[in-house]
Amino acid sequence: MKVVTDVGQLPSGCAFVPTMGALHAGHASLMSIAKEHSENVVVSIFVNPLQFENTEDLAKYPRTPDADIELAAMHGVTHVWLPPHAEIYPKDHPVLTAGPISHLYEGKSRPGHFDGVVTVVRRFFDLLKPSTAIFGEKDFQQVKLVEEIAGDVKIIRAPIIREADGLAMSSRNIRLTPEGRAAAAVISQALFASETESELRKALGSQPLLTVDYADIIDEGNFLPVTRDTTHARAIVAGWINGVRLIDNRQMVQRS
Repeated sequence: MKVVTDVGQLPSGCAFVPTMGALHAGHASLMSIAKEHSENVVVSIFVNPLQFENTEDLAKYPRTPDADIELAAMHGVTHVWLPPHAEIYPKDHPVLTAGPISHLYEGKSRPGHFDGVVTVVRRFFDLLKPSTAIFGEKDFQQVKLVEEIAGDVKIIRAPIIREADGLAMSSRNIRLTPEGRAAAAVISQALFASETESELRKALGSQPLLTVDYADIIDEGNFLPVTRDTTHARAIVAGWINGVRLIDNRQMVQRS
């Protein structure tokens, strides 16, 4: 495995897994999927400042480069890319505007977040020219918006990887206190036990450490409320425990 900073040392046409580091088993699952699509698997580690709402959250984001490189090597990655900021964002590089879905849910709570996401992803694609890129469905709204700007890059959705108690794996989970970590299991428990929005919100409301931002069932195609014409519905949840933002979702039973 090679660790490089210069994109010119990377193979084009590869399978690509973009990350912000602090890698865990969820990321490892993306790497395994990438290996199925190309003999060359590139993992980037770049903490993208454009997708943070404030400098405090950016500063708190966990950074574990040595452990990240070791995990990538263990899962068959051929290249770890550590791009310098100036390569990704040369002077006066424009910030892209994400599509209309970016103003809903995560985008409403985190203004500008998705503009930062699509800007960095499009930049990665332009520099690296991968054939495929793998994104986890935990950030379901993000996947939808990336698909809109992917161009010739095939986007592969990967299922959510969960802890033993059901909590969706996230680099932010390590910031939870032991008490908060135990409380966080309520999110997945509520998602899988509920069939209606009222049931979902009631179940989430049973945990006093959780401050709910949203808990809705939406049409996957447009992120609007489900209608009789909806064929693919998804329950989506976001909230805070110990000041740490947690998100999760699950696809609901397809309607006939």
